Amino acid sequence: MNLFIAESSEAQQMAILLLRLFIGPCLIVHGLGKLGVVGPGGPQAMQGFVNWLQSLGVPFASVQARVAMLTELIGGLLLVLGLCYRPAALICMVTLVVAAVIGHKGGGYLITNQPPGNEYALNLAVILLVMALLGPGAYSLDARFFSGH
Repeated sequence: MNLFIAESSEAQQMAILLLRLFIGPCLIVHGLGKLGVVGPGGPQAMQGFVNWLQSLGVPFASVQARVAMLTELIGGLLLVLGLCYRPAALICMVTLVVAAVIGHKGGGYLITNQPPGNEYALNLAVILLVMALLGPGAYSLDARFFSGH
């Protein structure tokens, strides 16, 4: 067995679980940040996010802000649970592509640029696409409910 190219089904299942257990909570924390539960925003976090979206010319900024927040909260939770996994991953991916294209427009790639670039949002979007392609894995509610076993 060649350790450089050998595949292990169990290792792949664990890799998918690790992605779910780290990317899902990452999204949840970002959703909570928009609510002011975590991070520096405080009780005015959502209004600050709405104001920022308005300054970018985003239509229906108040609605869009809440949709982004709910996508992160609910989508992140669904990813952790592995429930409705592929749709959740794809919807979260679209949210992050929008963040990369609109929210970080003019910032280039690096998040350390001024204004911040799209590095973080773009990389999360790609990770979410990979997660959708891989599926929820054996250790998921989708596998438990829909595998037919």
